Amino acid sequence: MLSVDVEKRLGEFSLKVTFAADDSTALFGSSGSGKTSLVNMIAGLVRPDRGRISLDDEILFDSACAIDVPPHRRRIGYVFQEGRLLPHLSVAKNLDYGRWMNGLPRDQATREHIVKLLNIGHLLDRRPGNLSGGERQRVAIGRALLMKPRLLLLDEPLASLDRARRLEILPFLVRLRDETKVPIVYVSHQAGEIQRIATQVVRIEDGRVIGAGGLELLDAATG
Repeated sequence: MLSVDVEKRLGEFSLKVTFAADDSTALFGSSGSGKTSLVNMIAGLVRPDRGRISLDDEILFDSACAIDVPPHRRRIGYVFQEGRLLPHLSVAKNLDYGRWMNGLPRDQATREHIVKLLNIGHLLDRRPGNLSGGERQRVAIGRALLMKPRLLLLDEPLASLDRARRLEILPFLVRLRDETKVPIVYVSHQAGEIQRIATQVVRIEDGRVIGAGGLELLDAATG
């Protein structure tokens, strides 16, 4: 279970958010509502001004107790909009990079399962520059999973893709949710994506939570 209660001022914009998440949770709201800033705080890339973040039984951030666990110790996988693969490394080495950075031993069985799950076995010898956008995102997801994360953050993972590539990768995200059992926080302003991926929704506007519940929140937002 992820529990978040944070405040952060970013220039003229202020973020004040409280929510709890389990299984597959979507952060839903318009562009500029604070979703990416929020997941950056969960990942440890941005420090809240005050508040508390916990994952399962571990406190990741607590301003009152001066606790701020560094990103590499949070065991949180993060997939950005652009994938952010290392261009000079092959797909195989990109997959292993996150595991290596976190000091995890090689687990061949898990690696083979994830490669099969994401259908990227035929890409292992290629460089990122020779991949399509959808292929790059699948490799980025595989890299995050090989870190054996307790939580997976997906920040608008389809936003940079055209419609054909989005339709290509959506089934992999559904399989990821169903087969890996890793809790997911999925960031998007696209209701159609969220309906496929999420089981619960946290709706955010102007840096505030304006609703939390089931997928019916999407109907209220788009109706």
